[in-house]
Amino acid sequence: MINQTLKIFLIAVFFLMPFEAEAVVISKPFEVSGWLPYWRTATSTADAMQHLDVFTEINPFVYTVKLDGTLNDAGNMGEEPWTSLQKAAKDKKVRYIPTVMWSNAEAMHRILSKQKTRIALEDEITALVKKNGFDGIDIDFEGKRAETGPYFSTFLKGLYQRMGKKWVMCTIESRTPVADRYFGSTPPKDAGIYANDFVAINKYCDRVRIMAYDQQGIDQKLAQAHEGELYAPVADTAWVEKTIKVAMKTINKKKIVIGVPTYGYEYDVTAYADGYIYNLLWSFNPGYAWPIAQAFGVTPSRSSSGEMSFSYMATSSVNVPAVPDGTTTPMFLGNQAAATALLIASSTNSHSTFRYMVWSDAQAIKSKIDLAKKLGVRGVAIFKIDGGEDPAMWGVLK
Repeated sequence: MINQTLKIFLIAVFFLMPFEAEAVVISKPFEVSGWLPYWRTATSTADAMQHLDVFTEINPFVYTVKLDGTLNDAGNMGEEPWTSLQKAAKDKKVRYIPTVMWSNAEAMHRILSKQKTRIALEDEITALVKKNGFDGIDIDFEGKRAETGPYFSTFLKGLYQRMGKKWVMCTIESRTPVADRYFGSTPPKDAGIYANDFVAINKYCDRVRIMAYDQQGIDQKLAQAHEGELYAPVADTAWVEKTIKVAMKTINKKKIVIGVPTYGYEYDVTAYADGYIYNLLWSFNPGYAWPIAQAFGVTPSRSSSGEMSFSYMATSSVNVPAVPDGTTTPMFLGNQAAATALLIASSTNSHSTFRYMVWSDAQAIKSKIDLAKKLGVRGVAIFKIDGGEDPAMWGVLK
């Protein structure tokens, strides 16, 4: 039995103890996080500030790594509007965890494979987090070589040990089942060799965000199942489910977060008699697509991937159907332009070109949220929050 004097002393010590970061304990059964790109600082911070209530965590996508292995602040994190956003996040009990992004494969291997430079990076990141009162760090090292894998795992271990109560989040590439990725062909001998060790990542990362987007043609089984139709998804829900189930075999599902896109892609497509060849042009936000659809008299429709899409002929000598007022403005529904191009290619034994736009809207985002709940994973992470996403997304996230 604790005597009264000792009891009073222990209570006093408890309340006087320095709590390193109150937000560190913030966790929810289902979490929503989102990346804020530094190249659109004004709109991304304003967007996040307006909708902080829907987030468990926000990730300023600001830090990169220089060739010498030291950090680069690409977005001036110590200045406005980031400082006000950090304070607002703390007030709302939203985790504030910046991302360190790195995509130089040669530099990553050179820095991480040497103990001195690897430890220096671990120390610099830890000091950055603690000095600025961040709740943790998000590690997004993309495009690593397979030979870099063991050094990356060692880096995560060292960082995790240094960070203490601070969060270590890991953002990693999706992993399509080998049999589906090489469906219809023999997989190469190194098909199952990866730079990311899921066992180590599960051990040293508090959350694991799977970048389940930029699918395009990586899943050949799905691509062949949709042969004869336009199919170049940003993220087909069927494919996303495959990638998450692969991760769940090794990574605790309560750590897994599904990365969800808010953008789309435009392709220059060539139609041949037996199908389509896609040439990726650029990415875009949904607000870019709708004026183009209107200008060409096209009504976007939902694609088989669950995303919005349409095709149009930017320049063409094809006779197009007349609209009610007697003009010859194209009034294609959905992907009629693609069907027309395919018909031309077949009838002339040649080819025909057109443009194809596909993007993730609120309904496509909802399908990923529904999937996350069905699979029982921790939540979703939105890439990106910058004012250019489908405005209806916020109603879906709530």
